[in-house]
Amino acid sequence: MTAKRVVVIAGPSGSGKNAVIEEIMKSRPNCARLVTATTRAMRPGEQEGVDYYYLSKEQFEAALKEGQIPEHRFVPELGTYYGTYLPDLEKKLTKPGLIIFAQVDIEGARLLKELYGATTFFIMPENLDQFRGRLLARDPEWSSKELSARMKITEEEIRVHAPQYDYHVVNADGRLKEAADEIVAILRKEGYTI
Repeated sequence: MTAKRVVVIAGPSGSGKNAVIEEIMKSRPNCARLVTATTRAMRPGEQEGVDYYYLSKEQFEAALKEGQIPEHRFVPELGTYYGTYLPDLEKKLTKPGLIIFAQVDIEGARLLKELYGATTFFIMPENLDQFRGRLLARDPEWSSKELSARMKITEEEIRVHAPQYDYHVVNADGRLKEAADEIVAILRKEGYTI
């Protein structure tokens, strides 16, 4: 088992997971992001192997059978698969001292903890009212039904999934650097060279 090299950052959609990872990585050249696989089409400005590994449904299914994607999820509303892509992780683990940040769901977090000794973080909203405002600011076109559905998912993730992570970090509006610094301090205590 490779210890103290893999970090999971998870949380509800809109919690700022990407922003936290970017904040940590911007001044630390020994950090990289795990690139996952998807069956969705590449968007303008995205790059293969940087944003995702873009696979056809057939390629994705073959990678599943070969064990290259040990955990995945299907998003029925989008008709899209997403999964942890082990070839990317294994390649990054060959680089001495590189710390890999994975943004995955609870299944991915369990897998990475079990196989690679990952330390797992759940990014929490400051409170649900503030979080609702953040979601609305992100996409003001959402109907009240869409917003309610997202809030219900968020509440369930906080109630059911959050307790399964090693640490909870609040990412309050305007306090991104503080959230990133808190994670770095915890990682140092856990033995990461970050």
